[in-house]
Amino acid sequence: MSELSNIAKGMTVVGADGAKIGVVAAVVDQRIQLEANDVGDHAGQSHFIPGGLVADVEGDTVRLSATGANAVLLDENEDGTMAD
Repeated sequence: MSELSNIAKGMTVVGADGAKIGVVAAVVDQRIQLEANDVGDHAGQSHFIPGGLVADVEGDTVRLSATGANAVLLDENEDGTMAD
């Protein structure tokens, strides 16, 4: 989790396979808050990625240990419940 201190707003979050997950809005309570999406069923909602999924921070990119498809299955709402 020490990688979380190296994460800043505006960094790109990618899965282990390079698939883009989103853009960092903030690091909150050991989780990465992604910028809210403006389209679809979740428009205007922020989602959070557990900090334990961070594998590395390389320049302006946060690389997760999970693939993009798996990471989005693990995203959470602000209250910690699983996002649907």
